[in-house]
Amino acid sequence: MNLRPKFLQLQPLLSYPIDSLAALMASLLCISFSPIFIHLSELEIGPNATAFNRFWIATVAFGLLSKLSAVGHREKKNQPEEKKAHSVRTAMLLIADGVLMSMGLICWAWSLTQTSIANSSIMHNLVPIFTILGGWLALGQNFDRKFLIGMLVAIAGATLLEVNELFSFRVSQQTVGDLAALLSALFFGVHPLIAEKLRTNLNTVTIMTWSSITSSVFLLVITALSGEQLFPSSTTGWFSVIALALVGQTLGVGLWTYCLKKLSSGFASLVGLVVPALSAVEGWAIFSENLSLLIWVSFMVILLGMYLAISSTSAIKPEI
Repeated sequence: MNLRPKFLQLQPLLSYPIDSLAALMASLLCISFSPIFIHLSELEIGPNATAFNRFWIATVAFGLLSKLSAVGHREKKNQPEEKKAHSVRTAMLLIADGVLMSMGLICWAWSLTQTSIANSSIMHNLVPIFTILGGWLALGQNFDRKFLIGMLVAIAGATLLEVNELFSFRVSQQTVGDLAALLSALFFGVHPLIAEKLRTNLNTVTIMTWSSITSSVFLLVITALSGEQLFPSSTTGWFSVIALALVGQTLGVGLWTYCLKKLSSGFASLVGLVVPALSAVEGWAIFSENLSLLIWVSFMVILLGMYLAISSTSAIKPEI
């Protein structure tokens, strides 16, 4: 008879694919630096231009990675690599993935001009709900009670980050901004489902190359229509967008997409809630920003939610 409490049983955790879990943790660390680079970039260019530069530079990076991968494959096999044509459905999913990422970024950036950072962040923290709901409806995924409790705990912890500003903000003319932030959560919530579906047949570099190209074209049009300055004009500005593209997009989102081969998109989105807390700590370390007790409490609550989710049986994809 097993006398150990269920919450102390580590069997689900021990069965995790280490490479995917390590990739997920590394991706969150890389992504957490994105707000710092965005902040530095937007001292010089607008949010749409920042996103455009983020994606076109990432396109170049993933294109180079694709070429290096192809060369390595040919040398290993000592024969030309056969190119597989993508089906129309796969191509549509690849394009849709890039459009969703672009629309999510645009809606989130615009919401910050219409409502408080607190309200926008709280709405945006609902991303895992949309991902998990979509996984259940569209992909037939099931999530056990411990995983769902962990999701609610993690969302509550992420919400604590903005609780002070939320209560000090006056409710006036913010409904449209709140809806825009909610819409951004929907876009970012659907994106992992598409990426997870694509990972069944495609490698990470292919997915990210297509996504970056689509996002670059889409955001080029949006930036031109908004009248923003397209490129940085200083060394600091170029450093910011290059670092954002290489660290936040190529490494961060690239590693996150890689882990979806073995981990569920719902779990990956849930763990992503730790990013704002990591960014707050980095802001304290780099810019000497105030780090309140509430932020530390929030961080601990998010980690508790992550522990509940990671120790459930719903995080690993069934086929593993």
